[in-house]
Amino acid sequence: MIVLPKQLWVRCPSCGNKTRIKVYEDTVLLNFPLYCPKCKVETIVNIVKLKMVLCKEPDA
Repeated sequence: MIVLPKQLWVRCPSCGNKTRIKVYEDTVLLNFPLYCPKCKVETIVNIVKLKMVLCKEPDA
């Protein structure tokens, strides 16, 4: 029997739409530029153990 790891599609924090990124339970993304094709917004996120946290962007 084959056991598949848990996987999720990453959703946009602005509109909630699915993005084109899929993560698994062992995926680690730090300071990842997540782009949403629906609302055309790019957000910097950290994803560790299927938990997404938004990064605060410094004001220019």
